[in-house]
Amino acid sequence: MAIQDVVFGKPLASTEERAEHIGVAAGIPIFGLDALTSAAYGPEAALALLIPLGVYGVQYIVPIISAILILLVIVFFSYRQTIAAYPGGGGSYTVATENLGVGAGLLAAAALMIDYILTAAVGISAGVTALTSAVPGLQPHTLLICLIILTILAVINMRGVKDTGTAFIAPTFLFISTLLIVIGVGVYKAVSTGGHPIPVGVMPPALPQTVKYLGIWMLMKAFSSGCAAMTGVEAVSNGVMAFGEPRAKRAQITLSIIVCILIVLLFGTAWLAKSYGIMAMNPDETGYQSLLSLLVAAVMGRGWFYFTTMGSVLLALSLSANTAFADFPRLTRAIAMHDYLPHVFILRGRRLLFSHGIYALTGLTAIILILFKGVTDRLIPLYAIGAFLAFTLSQAGMVIHWQKSESHKGRAWHMFVNGIGAFATGCTLLVVLASKFMAGAWVTALLVPILILIMLGVKSHYKRINNEMRDMAPVSLDNLEQPIVVIPMASWSRITEKALRFGILLSKDLKIVHVHSEEEEHGIEEEWDSKILAPIRAKGMAEPELVTIPSNFRFIITPLMDYILKIESENPGRKVAVLLPELVVRHWWENALHNQRVQVLKLLLLVRGNQRIVVVNIPWYL
Repeated sequence: MAIQDVVFGKPLASTEERAEHIGVAAGIPIFGLDALTSAAYGPEAALALLIPLGVYGVQYIVPIISAILILLVIVFFSYRQTIAAYPGGGGSYTVATENLGVGAGLLAAAALMIDYILTAAVGISAGVTALTSAVPGLQPHTLLICLIILTILAVINMRGVKDTGTAFIAPTFLFISTLLIVIGVGVYKAVSTGGHPIPVGVMPPALPQTVKYLGIWMLMKAFSSGCAAMTGVEAVSNGVMAFGEPRAKRAQITLSIIVCILIVLLFGTAWLAKSYGIMAMNPDETGYQSLLSLLVAAVMGRGWFYFTTMGSVLLALSLSANTAFADFPRLTRAIAMHDYLPHVFILRGRRLLFSHGIYALTGLTAIILILFKGVTDRLIPLYAIGAFLAFTLSQAGMVIHWQKSESHKGRAWHMFVNGIGAFATGCTLLVVLASKFMAGAWVTALLVPILILIMLGVKSHYKRINNEMRDMAPVSLDNLEQPIVVIPMASWSRITEKALRFGILLSKDLKIVHVHSEEEEHGIEEEWDSKILAPIRAKGMAEPELVTIPSNFRFIITPLMDYILKIESENPGRKVAVLLPELVVRHWWENALHNQRVQVLKLLLLVRGNQRIVVVNIPWYL
């Protein structure tokens, strides 16, 4: 078995696609990990903005998370309707394009692409933060660990949707069960002690209060940071086609389970933080621990259960980037189908995956992690903009969809639900944008129009190609003439002999070009008469012309290019066929043992040439 079959799995035939469909159990880790694991950093992201209030700031976390959960429930009901209306996959791009127009669709596409890249980066970063909280000695190696996890995730995802879901089920349910145990035990202790539980583990000293009152601006910033907990909710609606029949029903069940668990985790985490009086720590401080690490230590102590829980958090957070790996390739495929991204994103790989979407996501996520050094708090300000912009466009598009569906029963209710969703997420988007703009959201706000311009440029390119290539007329046989054949020849050999034989078949107007350097003792004149002209004359064929170009500075490529372009300009209306003899080695590393002038000349001819210059490779296989 080949190594790639072991690592990436055996190739799948197109007829095996049905076997790759998943059920609810696999759908939760594949499409829900991003949303579920946001419980590990969402409340902390909100509390981090309240640090100036000291321990007093913990009192506000429950109201802030409650407001976020109300918004989450609204979005949940909206997306249930989206799944029912678009069982073929109803992501924001599809819904916005069909109902709001191309401009809105591209806006949603750009926002979603940024969101998925940040989803992968934040998930991995948050997972490594959990690891360095448990083992502080690893903190200097944060970025390296992030990149290693990213590589592992990419390899796992290259094996296909079904294998990915199978691999992620155990870590996902370990993460959920351990956190539910912590929340359950914590709530029991808090209630049994009259709301004043005593932490089991040693807690860091209370932070000093530097701000006396909670201002509206600080509240907005805390709310917008906490909204990072809502990202990933759309993933199921994008990936409906990955489920087995009945697709829409299974997708709705999966989304319902994900949201119910997320509500328990988010509210439970916030309530425990308030009950135990645990405040977020500054990530730049020595000995930093995540909020979740402090909560688990306070409720359960730092025994085996602590390390089991933090290990499951590390695994789940790291694997939560898989939501992006599951949806980003599907999104790029949908965009490429409309010619706004390179068509390579449409191609399916050996495991029935849109592999190039995975390659692109891996590379872009690596760049983000390197730029921000793998620190979660530096990434959060960029995070929620794309998600809420996509939410708003999707829900607004669904309102138009129901408006068009005049025969649909209950469309007024559906319009109301999606309308409330669009209004709520739109208002949240404005709050997030205003409060996080200077903290880094400006980067996302700048990237969105840049991506739209890139997509429009790609569309313009494909449109120009289609216009130039479209010709439904019968083949034209007028003005057909043999091309002028040019063969660069450094010396007489078996390779150049093969090129010459093919050139004689193509045309009677054949030019052999030899660039002669002063360092050479002789050119090919010595072999010309005896080995080339004599056999050709004996057969009565047209004789080729030998063109020798002196090169005092030992340049080869430039004189050849000048000669070929000169021939082309002096013979308007005729094709110029350049035959390039090329040695093809058995092993890739053997290329380093030979000069690559042929490749350079080929590239220059493609770049500087035009429709009348044809490049033909004449390979000689070793």
